[in-house]
Formats: sequence, structure tokens, C-alpha cells
Amino acid sequence: MTMWVGGKSARVRYCATIMLPSLATLLMSLCSARAVAQASKAPTPAKSVHSWTIGVQPARLVNGEPVAFRVKPPVALQSLGGQWLGHDIAFAFDSRTKAWWAIAGVSLKTKPGSYTLALKGMTRSAKEVSFQRRFTVAKGKYRSIAVQVAKKYTEPDPEQLREITEDKTIKQKTFEQVSPEREWAGSFRAPVQAPVSDVFGTRRTFNGKVQSVHQGLDFAAPAGATVSAVNAGTVLLARPLYFEGNCVVLDHGQGLLTIYMHLSQFEVQEGDHVRRGQALGLVGGTGRATGPHLHLAVRWQGEYLDPAILLGLRLP
Repeated sequence: MTMWVGGKSARVRYCATIMLPSLATLLMSLCSARAVAQASKAPTPAKSVHSWTIGVQPARLVNGEPVAFRVKPPVALQSLGGQWLGHDIAFAFDSRTKAWWAIAGVSLKTKPGSYTLALKGMTRSAKEVSFQRRFTVAKGKYRSIAVQVAKKYTEPDPEQLREITEDKTIKQKTFEQVSPEREWAGSFRAPVQAPVSDVFGTRRTFNGKVQSVHQGLDFAAPAGATVSAVNAGTVLLARPLYFEGNCVVLDHGQGLLTIYMHLSQFEVQEGDHVRRGQALGLVGGTGRATGPHLHLAVRWQGEYLDPAILLGLRLP
């Protein structure tokens, strides 16, 4: 831009120059802008993988029901254990799902509330890792009924009481043999193809006097129908008992047992290893029963759980 300064005789042209940024400054600005643009397009850094994934079935936990825990730790482990409601849990690794699985339970006497699952594992480099997560337990709804049975099951004589006491000792020794190693594989299947006649948790009054809680699932199967193992396991007991009648107990590992009562005939012996679906015996009405049917019970570390829930779990 040009300006004239002074009078007519001494006009002096004065040049005022607008200062522009240097070339170097321009290049630096362009590089900075380009760097910002490239940074905005760069992939977001990967999130930390140091977290635990825990799946649970059923999604809503209720007292009296079994529960399946599926755990995916943030690092490879050589072993994994846990604590749940005062019980030790043994997990087993499944290579297909790349997760650690365990079956546990919530006893009928557990009050509604929030409870902690505490996990502790050992890495392949012998480093200990741990994690905790809380789960809410709700209260189940169970009905009450009246049942009529033979008088000897509500008012046993001295000889019958002796037999009942002996059975308690036998059952106690049987239940102490539970293996922590997993034997079950895949989902559990119904032991008979028959409608359910009574559910778990029903409060019963026998002959208007004796009260108890129905600790299993009754199937209205006809006499002589084949009773099959709900999953792979070892036969811990196959003998007649006072209340249970002809009874088979299977150990599926991880503290889990299934019990088959009132059979008319045995098809297995104690110590046998059986596969899922293998015949265990025939439906009958032995023991404290109002007629032929199968009573299926599920026991986990001393707690009786709802068999219907176990049969509905999707397991590897």
C-alpha cells in the first residue's frame, strides 16, 4: 500500500508493507494441522483386557435353586476355585467355550439379599489372581399340600425306628464320598418321559401330623418305566432304604449328586460308572410313596435343590 507524506514540493512516497508470516512458519502450521487430522483418524487404543467376565444361569437367583457359573478370567489359568455362600466351589475348564464352569446352589434356608462370589485362580506362571462379584438372591414361592400315607411312615415302631437310624448312617457315609472332580458333561436330561406330578419345595403334611418339605421333583411315570441317568456319574448307592424305597445315588462331581427313589428294580450296582441316558432301574412305588412314580432329588454339598432348574441349564 502506498501513501503520500508532506506538501506539494516535498512529497515523499512512503511505502507501508503488510508483514506476512515467513515460509517456515507456514510450513510448520500446515504440518501441525495435518498431524491433528491424522491423529483424529487414528484407531482408538485397545481397551484394557484386565477384567473378568462372569455368566450365571438362571439369570435370576432364587433360594432353593442350583446355579451354573461361567467364568472367563483376564489371563490364562491353570486352576480356579471359589467361595459361595460358605461353600468351596471347584471349577473345570471347558476348551470349547474357553471358560471355567461350576455348578453350585442356593439353599432353601438362604434369606433374600446380596451375596458375594469370591474367585481365586492360579496362572500358568504360578501367580495368584482373585476377583469378587455380588449377586442378588430372591425368595422362591412354594405351595403347601396334605398327603395320606401308611401309618408306619408317620408313627414308626421301635424296629422301624432302628431301620430309619441305620439308613441315616448309610446316607451320611454315601454323601461324604462326593468327588470335587467334574464328571458331568453337557446339559442334564429328564430321567423319564412323563409329566411332573409334584414340584420341589412343596410343604407337605402327612396324615395331618408330620410336616416336611418336598425335596425333589416327582414324575408321574407308570410302574416298570425305565429310569435313566440325568448325566454321567458314579453310582455311590444302589440299595433299599426305609423312606426312599429302592434308591440310586449318582455322583456327578463338583459336590453334585442326583438321587432316584421308589424304584421297583435296580439296573446298576454301587461303583458303576454310568453315562447320561444309561438305565439305572425301573419305576416303582417302594418306600414312602402313595403309588408308582419317580422321585428325583438333587443334592449339592449337603443342600437339596430344585431338579427342574438343573434340567433347564444349558451346559457345555
